[in-house]
Amino acid sequence: MTRSVRRTRRILQMTSTGAAALLTLSACSGSGSSDASGKAGDAASAKLSGTVTVFAAASLQESFTTLGKEFEKQHPGTRVSFNFGGSDTLAANITGGAPADVFAAASPKTMKIVTDTKDTAGTPATFARNQLEIATVPGNPHKVASLKDLTKSGLKVVLCDSSVPCGAAAQKALSVGKVMLTPVSYEQDVKGALTKVELKEADAALVYRTDVRAAGDKVEGVEFPESAEAVNNYPIALLKNGQNARAAKAFIALIRSGVGQRVLSGDGFLEP
Repeated sequence: MTRSVRRTRRILQMTSTGAAALLTLSACSGSGSSDASGKAGDAASAKLSGTVTVFAAASLQESFTTLGKEFEKQHPGTRVSFNFGGSDTLAANITGGAPADVFAAASPKTMKIVTDTKDTAGTPATFARNQLEIATVPGNPHKVASLKDLTKSGLKVVLCDSSVPCGAAAQKALSVGKVMLTPVSYEQDVKGALTKVELKEADAALVYRTDVRAAGDKVEGVEFPESAEAVNNYPIALLKNGQNARAAKAFIALIRSGVGQRVLSGDGFLEP
């Protein structure tokens, strides 16, 4: 082989190698650009907006209001709209066609009203539990120290209606304690029962420990052992006919997250 032929082949090899290197760099550059645009696209598609309508048990008012603000802070452009009330009333509204994205009930029984009509999208998940306490007027002037003390002559006691979770839990606790009690009124949700004591229209009420804590110095709380037999599980579910499913799923995720659980625990809820 002549020297000129060897030189020619060497030049061709160098040219080929350089071209391959350029192709490799180009491919890497193209791949990086694709990844970057893909991530940007994912970020854009992940941005949430619009209103999330949440129907939630009255006892969740303080915790959910706090978490609603946290959600709006995490997702600028969103708004969380709440409807708090008795779980049975909320369930009836949902099955009757009221527009909502999320339902958080104070008992599996009231959630079942909605699942039975197939108005949920997926399986409800328990995110918290709650326990009863006796709420008395400040200073506890009637010296209520037990469930049986609620039967003292002249004592005005308020209960939640048995159709709502706090009322059902109260009836179970009274049954466990073998206490026969005739209240001066039955209220449609736990806030209604608590308000009677806050206004001193009643001397005591069976409410959730979370509501006693939220009321601060407006009432005094009395624990009783029978409440351990009447703990309510709180389920939450995405609703099928909601208008903002993506944001609703993100709100449910926040409730079940470490942040959500810390807020709920701080307000007196038990872990799920």
